[in-house]
Amino acid sequence: MNVFRFAGDMTHLMSVVVLLLKIHTIRSCAGISLKTQELYALVFLTRYLDIFTDFFSVYNTIMKMIFLGTSFSIVWYMRYHKVVKQSYDRDHDTFRHYFLIIPCIILALLINDKFTVREVLWTFSLYLEAVAIIPQLVLLQRTKNIDNLTGNYVFFLGAYRGFYLLNWIYRYFTDSHYRKRGITWASGFVQTLLYADFFYYYIRSWKRNERLNLPA
Repeated sequence: MNVFRFAGDMTHLMSVVVLLLKIHTIRSCAGISLKTQELYALVFLTRYLDIFTDFFSVYNTIMKMIFLGTSFSIVWYMRYHKVVKQSYDRDHDTFRHYFLIIPCIILALLINDKFTVREVLWTFSLYLEAVAIIPQLVLLQRTKNIDNLTGNYVFFLGAYRGFYLLNWIYRYFTDSHYRKRGITWASGFVQTLLYADFFYYYIRSWKRNERLNLPA
């Protein structure tokens, strides 16, 4: 644990809080991609298989349970809640997420640190998380005008990945074993790049005190 990882965990948690706040208070999921939420649920499901078998710390276990529980609850709200699901923009959220899932499965089978079921699934979760935001970014580009809560949600997700990238750099210089984790580095770098364009327009709209608008 270090300050960068803790900051990453807290901004990740904040992104979930912002999204749940939107769903519970406004009873709306407008501007939120169900495809991305389903991908994140799959990421956490395949990554946290060790939650009941390998104990690292109370903090670690609690955070895993929070992200598992919230990711599946968000998917449930968007699919089945009689009020929330009516605001889901299925006409614009049409990115076929299996175009992301299948290549990540193949890549995890071909490039992994150890060819075991758990290790392949963990590697798959890294690859999938790197691109899970794509349906959300595509949806935001199609709808263009973005409400503040949705913009803040994506911003905190990007900030989480940025802090984790700093965490990896820190651990590179302080933990010799971490230098060999090329898969983690590569997937994290790709994910950070995907947020770069969004960050530019988010910060620009914040400085100008105007509604966030992404170009087509």
